[in-house]
Amino acid sequence: MRPLKKGWIIRGALCVLTLCLVARAGESEPPKLLGDESDGSRAHPIHRIELFAEPSEAGKEPIKVDPNINPEEEVLLPFSTRLTCGECHSYGIISSGWHFNAVDPNIEHGRPGQPWLYVDARTGTQIPLSYRSWPGTYKPAKFGLSDHEFTKIFGRQMPGGGPGEIDDPDEVMRQYVTGKLEINCLACHNGDPRQDQGGTNGYAVQVSRGNFRWAAAASSGLATVTGSANDMDDMYDPYDPFSVESAQSGKKKPPMITYHKNVFDYENTAFLNIHREVPSQRCYFCHSNLYIGEEHTEKWACDEDIHMKAGMTCVDCHRNGIAHNINRGYPGEEKTSSNKLIATSSCEGCHLGDKSTSDPTGGRLGAPVPEHRGLPAVHFERLTCTACHSGPWPKTEPHVTKTSIAHRLGTPNVNKDPKMLPHIATPVFAKQEDGKIAPHKLVWPAFWGVFEGEQVEPIDFDTVKKVIGDLFEKEELPFSGDWPDYTAEHIEKGLTALKSAGKAVYVGGGKLYSLDDSGKLSEQADHPAAKPYMWAIGHEVRPAAQALGIRYCTDCHGTDAPFFFGDVTIDTPVAADRQAKKMVDFQDISPSYAWAFAFSFVFRPMMKMVVLGASAVMALVLLFYALKALGCVVKVLGGKD
Repeated sequence: MRPLKKGWIIRGALCVLTLCLVARAGESEPPKLLGDESDGSRAHPIHRIELFAEPSEAGKEPIKVDPNINPEEEVLLPFSTRLTCGECHSYGIISSGWHFNAVDPNIEHGRPGQPWLYVDARTGTQIPLSYRSWPGTYKPAKFGLSDHEFTKIFGRQMPGGGPGEIDDPDEVMRQYVTGKLEINCLACHNGDPRQDQGGTNGYAVQVSRGNFRWAAAASSGLATVTGSANDMDDMYDPYDPFSVESAQSGKKKPPMITYHKNVFDYENTAFLNIHREVPSQRCYFCHSNLYIGEEHTEKWACDEDIHMKAGMTCVDCHRNGIAHNINRGYPGEEKTSSNKLIATSSCEGCHLGDKSTSDPTGGRLGAPVPEHRGLPAVHFERLTCTACHSGPWPKTEPHVTKTSIAHRLGTPNVNKDPKMLPHIATPVFAKQEDGKIAPHKLVWPAFWGVFEGEQVEPIDFDTVKKVIGDLFEKEELPFSGDWPDYTAEHIEKGLTALKSAGKAVYVGGGKLYSLDDSGKLSEQADHPAAKPYMWAIGHEVRPAAQALGIRYCTDCHGTDAPFFFGDVTIDTPVAADRQAKKMVDFQDISPSYAWAFAFSFVFRPMMKMVVLGASAVMALVLLFYALKALGCVVKVLGGKD
């Protein structure tokens, strides 16, 4: 045989290596599922599908839901969105989306947003919590909340996933009883009017009962769920007919599901009215605001965002693909997001277009191109678009504000009193990291903490309740849900009782309280841990005719204009510290300079008249001398001296 040439050997080796790499790549990247990529049709997709329940053990085949099974032989289980929707849509890709990825420390979290606010009036607690690394918020674990406990408290207005699906080694038995709170695809995409997020047996109530496994099915309109996983002990087995039957004989009932028989056809498939474009009403359950003013507190007395009244929906601006990497729509978001529509989804990008491309992208979705006639250019350098166009019209004091996720709006038995905690103020005009002034929502943190080095970290809340609960037990709590009136003596007693936790402190009302070496209470104003937490707002957008400055410059630059000189009340359980700061204090601007500049507008109309009058006199003088000069020219041309 002729020996192979060296070149052919190398080529063969390269071919084998290439095939191996291709095979390897194929293994690491699973193929796309049927629903991961659109074929381009804008028609409404029909979903007549089988429903699958979660098996009792990992690795087993999903259980096909059969509403006709004999409950004595097999337990009827709720369908799993992970297994049912995951037949056609890559659940793992979806779970990396914005609404579900807060627990991922590798995700860029972008501009600070609304935190979860844990409130307990008796212990003087109002603390912003978040899994995201936003300055001013605290991780739930630092506050003593496990992922399971956090989900039980706040899962009412979460779309599932995130902390609801984390394996908690300390809650293994409890998680087996309650199940995990999977991503509830139907919370957003279900077009069925029976989708129940906040009803008496809806999603929020099921989560509060610990019925994580049953919550999506109970709220879908396809089934009814009774009973509570919270009432079951850790030995209860929801997959074992004997365990279920035994629990049913007791006073406390286990979670049980009954499917509506008319939902299924003869093949036991169910019709789901799935909307690709999420209806705005689905967004409102978690993203509503109630601005409490002097008179108008009812929704029928308030105007909706101008974009919504023009016929747009939330997802016209806040778009995403299968990865659910929804864009938030603020300037600079392109630095932390890979969404292709980021550049044209901010106010400026939509109305004026993406300046980084040569294609005409302004006026997107029919947006008018603003002219801003007569507005000095400095406003665009120092203000965001939302400073003039978003939020309620500023008053002498910011509006007391209720939000869905802070006040459980839309869920049963909500305290409707305007003083109900947490206390959120809107709008507060404050400077952002980019140096521009924007309207914000503001909340003052209040909690018991301890020094860890130079940082203040919250004390485990269970410890706080055990140690100082008795001290405040006799304090009368207002029926409104407002703060009790604490004194410095209350704070001193609390810190003394918490000495065993370390160098204890209390954060509240912009101050940090601690005990000095002699055991007396000391206060430190403007400590970093006591700064208010603020997040910028984008809605509700007002039309140009209602923008700040539409009447005159004094809308902002008056000596008593709320934009600079509004009173922001310091919110705190300590009654003596409920004072006010001026809006200008949040803008890194000298108050005296802001007032002097605003005072100049008092004389500007008069100054304009004086300038116009002086200009007219100068014009007449110049005209007089011009005519005399013209007369001299005429004489010279006429041959006269």
